[in-house]
Amino acid sequence: MSEEMFDRISDVNFRGTFFTVQRALPLFQNGGAIVLLGSVSSVGGYQDIGVYSAVKAAIHALTRNYVVELSDRGIRVNTLSPGPTATELLEEYPGGPENLPPVPLGRLARPEEIAAAALFLGSAEGSYVTGVELFVDGGLAQI
Repeated sequence: MSEEMFDRISDVNFRGTFFTVQRALPLFQNGGAIVLLGSVSSVGGYQDIGVYSAVKAAIHALTRNYVVELSDRGIRVNTLSPGPTATELLEEYPGGPENLPPVPLGRLARPEEIAAAALFLGSAEGSYVTGVELFVDGGLAQI
């Protein structure tokens, strides 16, 4: 892995998340919800994506810290960690989509399934959920 690729992965996934939250926080009144984007890769070992996996694990570390730092303002913070999802980004997976780990449900997630989970975490229905890493991965993190 080149330093440029390392920086790109870290900048997009970690630095981008951190500074987006930092800049958004002044817009929050008391209450609200932040949903950070993790990945199922944060809890498993997968070929050729170690840096990406580590960065996504760091996202949940941020979540846990934000829970402590923002709870006095009533702001809930959670990590949404999808598994393999049928999007054009899947073509960038090392070795191509055919090298994805097998998902117990036997299919890729649809983007709207990931969106529904994000909506739950950000909605009134998720009002007592904070600090979790919600895996929307067809069971992949459990095997």
